Amino acid sequence: MSLATEFTKGVWAKNPTFKLVLGMCPVLAVTTSAENGLGMGLATTFVLICSNSVISLLHARIPDQVRIPAFIIVIATFVTVVQLVMEAWAFHLYQALGIFIPLIVVNCLIMGRAEGFASKNPLAASIADGAGMGLGFTLALFSLGAIREFVGVGKVLGFSLFGDSYPQVILLLLPPGGFIVLGLVLALLNHVSSQTR
Repeated sequence: MSLATEFTKGVWAKNPTFKLVLGMCPVLAVTTSAENGLGMGLATTFVLICSNSVISLLHARIPDQVRIPAFIIVIATFVTVVQLVMEAWAFHLYQALGIFIPLIVVNCLIMGRAEGFASKNPLAASIADGAGMGLGFTLALFSLGAIREFVGVGKVLGFSLFGDSYPQVILLLLPPGGFIVLGLVLALLNHVSSQTR
């Protein structure tokens, strides 16, 4: 497979959220706004690219008996970098994402790409895979956050679109709203996919 194919598959054909339905905990928890979705998506993308790179380079030297713990250590290292950088330069976002930043370590998307792809493929393909899956995840979180924020409070990225008279739908900013929006988006995307076959 070409590097372009490895990259683009994560954006649509194997989108982690909309096609593979991976990493649902942060998808439902942090997408109360487009900003939160974008921040979590970019943090996850950074960790995916870096961990895929290191695991691809080191996989031949990691004994099978300690493969998973070694992957977790690599991933946790980059999550710590993200957490410290975010705490230093994006403190508001850091507070909004809260516990979900350190939980990136055990995100099944990242572990799945480490185990299923990076440990079996060369560096360039692993970087392309991490970037594509990360971009797909970021687009999914951003779009879900934008929908919830737009319908919930009439804003996107903090910009008010309807003024103070907008009748807020607070349900969409609560946990059940995440399930409702995700379900509707998945249904719509499945319908569109079935029509294009």
